[in-house]
Amino acid sequence: MNKVHQTTACFKYTDDDLKKHQEEIMSRGLPEKKPIPGVKNVLLVASGKGGVGKSTTAVNLSVALKYVAPNKKVGILDTDVYGPSIPLMMNLRESPTLTKDNKFEPLQNYGVKCMSMGFLVDEKSPVMMRGLMVMSMIDKLLRQVSWGELDYLVVDTPPGTGDTHISLIQNVPISGVVLVTTPHEAALQVCGRGALMFTKLRVPIVGIVQNMSRVICNNCQADLKIFGVGTEQLAFQLGLEMLEDIPLDQSISEGCDTGKPILLWAPDSKQAQSYINLAKKVITFMEAQQKLT
Repeated sequence: MNKVHQTTACFKYTDDDLKKHQEEIMSRGLPEKKPIPGVKNVLLVASGKGGVGKSTTAVNLSVALKYVAPNKKVGILDTDVYGPSIPLMMNLRESPTLTKDNKFEPLQNYGVKCMSMGFLVDEKSPVMMRGLMVMSMIDKLLRQVSWGELDYLVVDTPPGTGDTHISLIQNVPISGVVLVTTPHEAALQVCGRGALMFTKLRVPIVGIVQNMSRVICNNCQADLKIFGVGTEQLAFQLGLEMLEDIPLDQSISEGCDTGKPILLWAPDSKQAQSYINLAKKVITFMEAQQKLT
């Protein structure tokens, strides 16, 4: 018996005991879920690891939702308190004003209402907050923002499966979550764990977006799958749909860095079409969820 097994054997708790204990903690004194006034659907965009293109997906998805359904009202909320990126990607630098009832007025660009911690602090200043302060700030971003009427609120969550995600799920009715990953094994493992967490917490999973697995040659348009097809296998194992396979592309990156999503300046490109297809699938999923409720 190795050291790990020896150490584990010292504990009296079985897997069933631990599972029951976790369920007791999750059910003890949970706050009542309260909808955000005026917001019909809250959609989380999540990833297990950072650097897989989650925020890029959230921004391009929100713009694509407005593009596909121009009569719908769309917002995006950046809950990555320590590393907000929505201000840069949506080309917004101003500070939000306060309404008469002392709520933040969300900034707006490309027809999408936006709110982020990045609007409230200097972009060069680090955000130094402990867990409870972060939860309090996220609650303010949810409840003390004058969102008005929204059909879709896209929430860009921080990487991982931590306090932010659990707090959101416990406090707000979530219509669905889009998982984002690359096909690298390390990213796939944590994506799988994230999917299990959302399933246990009864959050509907729209599906998985695979990012940066392939490159399209600019000269011959050859589709080069340079990083494998692990996401397809993961989606199959979890019984989920792989929503889109978005290539590693300089134009997408440049669009984020300049604050102009690719759909706005190259709407006919294959890359933009991927986000349009994703938005259509999200809308179809949301409409199906509403019929179930």
